Amino acid sequence: MKFEQYDVVVVGAGHAGAEAAAAAAGMGAKTLLVTQNLDTICQMSCNPAMGGVAKGQIVREIDALGGWSGIVTDRSMIQFRMLNLSKGPAMWSPRAQCDKALFSSNWRQVLENIHGLTLWQDEVVDLLTDQGMVTGVVTRMQIEIPARAVVLTNGTFLNGRIYIGETVFSGGRIGELPAKGLSDRLREQGFEVSKLKTGTPVRIDGRSIQFDALVEQPGDSHPQKFSYSPDTHPLREQKPCYLAYTNSETHDILRKGFDRSPLFTGRIQGVGPRYCPSIEDKIERFSGKDRHQLFVEPEGLRTNSYYLNGFSSSLPLEVQLEALHSIRGFEKARIFKPGYAIEYDYFPPTQLRYTLETKQVENLYFAGQINGTTGYEEAACQGLMAGINAVLKLQGKAPFVLRRTQAYIGVLIDDLVTKGVDEPYRMFTSRAEYRLLLRQDNADSRLTPLSHALGLASDERMRRVEEKDAAVGRLSEFIETQSVLPSEVNDCLASHESAPLQQRVKLFSLIARPEIDMSLLMELSPSLATFVASIPESIRSEVVLSTEVLLKYRRYIEKEKDVADKILKYEDFPIKEDLDFRSILALSFEAREKLSKMRPQTIGQASRISGVSPADISVLLIVMGC
Repeated sequence: MKFEQYDVVVVGAGHAGAEAAAAAAGMGAKTLLVTQNLDTICQMSCNPAMGGVAKGQIVREIDALGGWSGIVTDRSMIQFRMLNLSKGPAMWSPRAQCDKALFSSNWRQVLENIHGLTLWQDEVVDLLTDQGMVTGVVTRMQIEIPARAVVLTNGTFLNGRIYIGETVFSGGRIGELPAKGLSDRLREQGFEVSKLKTGTPVRIDGRSIQFDALVEQPGDSHPQKFSYSPDTHPLREQKPCYLAYTNSETHDILRKGFDRSPLFTGRIQGVGPRYCPSIEDKIERFSGKDRHQLFVEPEGLRTNSYYLNGFSSSLPLEVQLEALHSIRGFEKARIFKPGYAIEYDYFPPTQLRYTLETKQVENLYFAGQINGTTGYEEAACQGLMAGINAVLKLQGKAPFVLRRTQAYIGVLIDDLVTKGVDEPYRMFTSRAEYRLLLRQDNADSRLTPLSHALGLASDERMRRVEEKDAAVGRLSEFIETQSVLPSEVNDCLASHESAPLQQRVKLFSLIARPEIDMSLLMELSPSLATFVASIPESIRSEVVLSTEVLLKYRRYIEKEKDVADKILKYEDFPIKEDLDFRSILALSFEAREKLSKMRPQTIGQASRISGVSPADISVLLIVMGC
């Protein structure tokens, strides 16, 4: 049987697939989303949360670019926290605990109501190609679906194998079948295929947890939201998380199972995430620590299921249970399902262009864990970018590529395409050289104009950003020009242990002090408080925050911009596609090998390849007549 032709077919309805399909259809492409199970769209397979350190910035960027992850999170969250507030604004990261069932159903509702998007429950087992170009897909039901472009977002399902001690079985998630055949087909097309692994902990019946023995971790007293859209509202009802700790007895019990652990016996070949290791890996690697922190996270408002973050394991079930019962508060804990490890196929992302189109097959795009990443947020932003670029190419338009100076999304994709991965890739603020420019509070100002030009961000979204930016400008000007006298503020400054004034000063000099924030500045200057009150309430808190950050950290922001501008001089200078690096003998041998393998598209990309020195870059610039 043959389906009608689609512009874009997206394979897989996880976080990457949902964003890819929404973006493609939102840009006017006739789009089909194929998934094994329509009831598990955007399933939160691991922890039921969105955001976190650097990940929260990505969700804000997805939202500013017209994606849906932020909106769905706002509609599904049961707790909100802004992390790292004790550090500088470059480190502030929003995080939301979500109702996982509601998150999935909200995403399905979004997708079912996007014009031009069709959903189909089936499994893609093969690709149709013609002269190096993808022309469609073949499903398990032997249906041929013609397509002008295909986006693969298969997650952990490609040849997935689940491990619980000595028990091993095939699966993409526990209780769900793996995707078989597609990896082999891609290998035949010339793709390199490797394996990674990840894991998840037990799910616990909350009725059996002694919460009074745990440390409660409430949400923020004034919760924010992820999306800049006025269609979502701040959270009102919050559910607490909790902290728990392993102990030496827990560690001894876990060690007893090491001889039956697939991780230590070598049955799992794939590399796991270094920054989110299993509990057995953690106690082996940090053997000197007598306890490890665990986060007890609710999976929803109307379920008793709890996720024990930090306790992922592939040990035998009886070892998992014995170790769990040794933790304070979990002595009588019952579980809904065990922890397990999953090993799956991925495709080293150096086989991709910056658009996430594959180099081997034209109009074929990869996004998400298929590229070696881990995390909902990392997957979602790749899906968004792949969907956008698939449509732009079909329309004959220039590709949409974000620089490292523009977005965390740009950092992530550049890292993947340029450096590849040797373990599941997770985003951190430390990966972004220009993180003070890429704050969570300014994602809308940075990216909404780009999204509006693509047709994803609405006119209303664009108007709201322009209104906010104009208000920030006016408030900044007010603070820079208005003065206060010592007699007006010294008593208040003294009560907050801030040095007294000796003469009239501008408000700007006060906000630059570390101990003074905007709320205190308004207390010092009633005229400023009046000015702030005149800002529309719908954008007031965002304007105040952005203004404070811009003024307080102005010198550092300007310095970072200067550095970025200097580096950008040659960042986008193109390298000829047919340049024979091996013939350039002035390059080091390692550089010739690495450049020939990676085929960088720009000088900036070449400069970030491990083994390519500044001297090699100078040689390239000379060869290209710079």
